[in-house]
Amino acid sequence: MMNKQAGEGPAAVHARGLTVRRGTGRTPRTVIADIAFDVPRGRITGLLGPSGCGKSTLLRAIVGTQAHVTGTLDVLGRPAGHPDLRSRIGYVTQAPSVYDDLTVRQNLDYFAAILDPGRAAAARRADAVDRAITDVDLTARAGALAGNLSGGQRSRVSLAVALLGTPELLVLDEPTVGLDPVLRRDLWNLFHAIAATRGATILVSSHVMDEAERCHDLLLMREGRILAQDTPDALRARTHCATVEEGFLRLVDEADTLAAQEQTR
Repeated sequence: MMNKQAGEGPAAVHARGLTVRRGTGRTPRTVIADIAFDVPRGRITGLLGPSGCGKSTLLRAIVGTQAHVTGTLDVLGRPAGHPDLRSRIGYVTQAPSVYDDLTVRQNLDYFAAILDPGRAAAARRADAVDRAITDVDLTARAGALAGNLSGGQRSRVSLAVALLGTPELLVLDEPTVGLDPVLRRDLWNLFHAIAATRGATILVSSHVMDEAERCHDLLLMREGRILAQDTPDALRARTHCATVEEGFLRLVDEADTLAAQEQTR
């Protein structure tokens, strides 16, 4: 069940003319080329496309850690990277961001102290840690060293860290890669629960097209460009395809045909 306020008000992420270049000198490489999109609030938006198409670069730009970004990129009403956004955004990278020599709870205690320092905040931090551990279903492993966990469990610790501050925007870079089907299902159930009960906006990247069916909205990306922004149902109807994957491939073929025609003019 979706939050009643989902999608209302200004977009959580608003981009126009967004371009990212890498390298210096006379020939920098354009990784993202003049794209425009909006991510609606309170919904799950899937950023989907093949590996190497620029998804991670775009997510880094949104959270404010990517260099050489031009154009308009506003996040929660502020320019991307603004100091006021640090406590309002949760970011999970592809590689688990945890300390292997600390337990699950010690990892979360450490990051909670950074987010909410001071002795007076100790009880508040403890509650946040307990809630985050419960959210990712690691209560039974809270005392285990992170280095002794499975890959999927370590990914869930990273997600728990991102959930500590009850972020308004949760940015997840391929969080389900390498996970078994049961874990993938459980994580997607958690994402929907977070969006529905907390009104949080979730932007999640993946190169697995069947995960598109689990999203409210889609951004389909290829070679640094946005091919389409639509809901799964609307995309299937627009392309006359049975699945999002088939629809994506049709859009790719259409884009390639158009590019070839332009080259011959």
